[in-house]
Amino acid sequence: MQLNQLAPNFELPDLEGGFHKLCDARGKIVIINFWSAECPHSGRTDRLILDLLEKWNRQVELLSIAANQNESIQMIAETATARSMPRILIDAQHIVADQYEAMTTPHVFVLDPEGLLRYRGAVDDVTFRRRTATQFFLREAVESLLQGSLPELNETPAYGCTIVREI
Repeated sequence: MQLNQLAPNFELPDLEGGFHKLCDARGKIVIINFWSAECPHSGRTDRLILDLLEKWNRQVELLSIAANQNESIQMIAETATARSMPRILIDAQHIVADQYEAMTTPHVFVLDPEGLLRYRGAVDDVTFRRRTATQFFLREAVESLLQGSLPELNETPAYGCTIVREI
């Protein structure tokens, strides 16, 4: 995965069994969000992302991907409903997570309308030592693209819970 290069296409099922391809979102800014039902950091950022999506008024597509092997479909579905998540894609064998080199939940990747990777990393600057966000990397990246320019900051270390690849 190289910045400013075409992001690899993928096709994953959602919780209802329908399949979704990344290339179907071409023409919109896309946020690929590696997501977890159990991770408190994922839960914390869900509300922020959903609020931003509403503000961006359908100009941005969110593809949240559950790739933790230890999370059941039932747990994912219940948590997604409780958090009002619009759609969760299932990467049970973490093939897409491996392809994107996603390490944590959340770990976000922002693509421009042509499908080029323009940002990857954390949603904001919350860490173990900084409990309150002072910088919102995801918002800054998307809003730069909405204004027709490239994000000033295109990569940050992702922060959250490690994606569980083996149990």
